[in-house]
Amino acid sequence: MPQDKVRFQMRISPDTDLKIKRAMPLDNCRSQNEFVEDALNFYCEYLTSKDCSQVLPPIFLSAMNASLQNTENRIGRLLFKQTVELSIMMHILASELDIDPASVDALRSKCVRDVKKTNGGISFKEAVLYQKGID
Repeated sequence: MPQDKVRFQMRISPDTDLKIKRAMPLDNCRSQNEFVEDALNFYCEYLTSKDCSQVLPPIFLSAMNASLQNTENRIGRLLFKQTVELSIMMHILASELDIDPASVDALRSKCVRDVKKTNGGISFKEAVLYQKGID
């Protein structure tokens, strides 16, 4: 097998040499050469990989995916609750105000434009000014 290898000479600092010697048993490497080759292969995969599953340990990916799933579920539940409350508020307002459907459609179009234009950064003060005709 040594004939399948290319000789590669390099110089490293004494600190790096000590790190390698200390870390070798953690990777079950029999030689510094094996350790450095494994490290270089890992780093090259890391640099060229678009898929994290080739670089990160499966248990880490599993933990990250579980954490993301929990976050998605929590945000979904909060958005559902918020939407229910918003729906209640809209029904209460609609039952008390006399607004024609055409005005609602025009206001919806304006609001969609405003939200797109400001990326959701709208304010109550701007809505009051618009409703008062002070644009």
